[in-house]
Amino acid sequence: MIDLRSDTVTKPTPEMREAMANAVVGDDVYGEDPTILELETYAADLVGKEAALFVTSGTQGNQVAVLTHMRQGEEIVMDEEAHVFLYEGGATAALAGVQSRTLPSKKGQIPLEQLAGAIRMSDVHFPDTGLIWLENTHNKSGGSVLPGSYLANVAELAKEHQIPVHIDGARIFNASVAENVLLKDIAKHASTVQFCLSKGLGAPVGSILAGDRSFIERARKWRKRLGGGLRQSGVIAAPALLALKAGFDHLNEDHKNAKLLANFLAELEGFHVINEVQTNMILVDTTETGLTSEDWLIELKSQGVLAVPYGPYTIRFTTHRDLSQNDIHHAIHQTKKAWQQLKG
Repeated sequence: MIDLRSDTVTKPTPEMREAMANAVVGDDVYGEDPTILELETYAADLVGKEAALFVTSGTQGNQVAVLTHMRQGEEIVMDEEAHVFLYEGGATAALAGVQSRTLPSKKGQIPLEQLAGAIRMSDVHFPDTGLIWLENTHNKSGGSVLPGSYLANVAELAKEHQIPVHIDGARIFNASVAENVLLKDIAKHASTVQFCLSKGLGAPVGSILAGDRSFIERARKWRKRLGGGLRQSGVIAAPALLALKAGFDHLNEDHKNAKLLANFLAELEGFHVINEVQTNMILVDTTETGLTSEDWLIELKSQGVLAVPYGPYTIRFTTHRDLSQNDIHHAIHQTKKAWQQLKG
């Protein structure tokens, strides 16, 4: 089975499993786990921040960021297809008691004039804008990368209004590789950044939240309140640290594989690749085939290829480190068989 559902399906490598078995550990709630401390220090340096906090998931990292940045009744400005709005269970409202102000965007970029217009000034009738939210890469638009010039303009706007910026960088490594820029050059435009260790890097679990030291100390308490205080957690930090130190140039292969697959899919009659394939995701519109995404996914699965629905007539394919170029060629062959079965 060729699993193209997500880059979260990767399995830990033998080296990661060995690192887990041999990890030096201590009680992290007491701040005594040396592997966690090394991971946090290394991760903070990678993104150019003073400090970092290991959290169990990207969603936990994002919600800790919201809780630490904001007060109840404030408002976050974000794009209408942000992961935090669509796929985190309404946690910003349920946990932090804050309101989401969603705006239309293209490839995750809210037009600056609309973003500026959405910032609320002090008025008893309105919630205060407490945070500007960005997502890089942008999941719902197919792994699009936010350009550095756009990030800089948002940062300047936020500075003018004294509003913090958070980057949900679940796949920030993909953005870094695609743009050939350092992680620091992306993260410098935000007050805080969250990135996942269990997607492109292939570690089995965990994410990082990074920011200035005082922010991270406050965030640590929110992590504890959410049940995220861990004990001998070096066993899950060790494979993440190994993945970070190994570098992430291998993501270039994921991006090349995505383009290879996208070029094939675009040639199938009735299939339309609707995103610019910048990183490791391909979005395919099936409307012209007369069949829904679910119809196609059932047939693809019968041919040994897994993908996910991204709308009634949209399929998402995601490449990752556990798939070689040979796997992609096999997926292409099996997808062609699925197309012949339903349309041939």
